[in-house]
Amino acid sequence: MNGCVVVLTGGVGGAKLVLGLQQVIDPALITAVVNTGDDFTHLGLRISPDIDTLLYTLAGLANAAQGWGREGESWGFMAALRGLGGEDWFALGDGDLALHVLRTMRLARGDTLSAITADFARSWGIGITMLPMSDNAVGTHLETDEGVLPFQRYFVERRCAPVVKQVTFEGAAQAAPAPGVIEAILADDTVAILIAPSNPYLSVDPILAVPGIRDALCAARAPVVAVSPIVGGDAVKGPTAKLMRELGKPVSAQAVRAHYGDMLDGMLVDERDGETALDIPHRSLDTLMLSLDDRVRVAKAALALAEQLR
Repeated sequence: MNGCVVVLTGGVGGAKLVLGLQQVIDPALITAVVNTGDDFTHLGLRISPDIDTLLYTLAGLANAAQGWGREGESWGFMAALRGLGGEDWFALGDGDLALHVLRTMRLARGDTLSAITADFARSWGIGITMLPMSDNAVGTHLETDEGVLPFQRYFVERRCAPVVKQVTFEGAAQAAPAPGVIEAILADDTVAILIAPSNPYLSVDPILAVPGIRDALCAARAPVVAVSPIVGGDAVKGPTAKLMRELGKPVSAQAVRAHYGDMLDGMLVDERDGETALDIPHRSLDTLMLSLDDRVRVAKAALALAEQLR
């Protein structure tokens, strides 16, 4: 494919798709717009889980078994913290701390998250352009049967157990897209815009909540293709299916398509979901990305559908 590709992505599932893409096309042609609604301050450190998952994955440093965190991590800091009675519900590995300390230090001196992320990627030889959705702080909050919970309290501390009634994005209305985000979406040489199989409500919606991004996607010349996160009527990982049920949505590719609305031009759906009645062009295939070959297959299929739509 001759041209640039933009990917809207959350953490693990999106990182798999981006890893597949960079085996197929020149990484320099890929721009990943990453969810930062999960970002939060913990123990005085500014943590960007989805950005870090993408960094670790593309640098070949990710824990292969869990898909996030560093391979071969040590936990001396957490043991010492626990011994002092500190909060240990969010695990920070010794190597992982380096990212958080440097990010926090640079943010305190006035550097932007965009610049910091670009420098981290450059340090590890990552060839794609990685852009946070915004340099402004946006926080995902969930209204639940236990009250309003910040995302990480819901996701990590409570392990997604509370019943969700509504999802909101604190600060989104006042945020601006990070430099380069709108430009990448609207660029004449962008030939495909992909929405990764990340959680539509918790990973993609925060990106779309930043003013200007959804409008740019609707106005883009390049086709917008989503990879369904639903496989065989369920989610591969995480709380997507549980959340959809609690919000009164069927767990289906059709529900995901309806959620994204008129900005979507095409969709990849999993073959295990049978005949899918979608009102937009779509392709059915095995979308599970367990191996690198799987990730390449899904990336190629998404690009092929986008090229067909062009």
